[in-house]
Amino acid sequence: MSERTATIASRVGLHARPASIFAAAVGELSIEVTIGLESDPAEDAMDASSILSLMSLGAANGDVVVLRAEGEGADEALEALVLILETDHDAA
Repeated sequence: MSERTATIASRVGLHARPASIFAAAVGELSIEVTIGLESDPAEDAMDASSILSLMSLGAANGDVVVLRAEGEGADEALEALVLILETDHDAA
């Protein structure tokens, strides 16, 4: 199981546009990815390809989330996903 942490960079947190961008990237992968707040137990992690799950997570700007995936290419996939979360998609 691969695991990475990321700090939410978008000013509005992981809502609307950032969630859509992230979910689309996860949906293109051939592996399952979960996401959860760093402070939450691992078993509470949610499906990272679901916009509804991402928005219900309630991750705000500056919150740390944990991404987990298993399978071939998991490390590389998680690295790319961290970059998405650590980019402010709401910057003008």
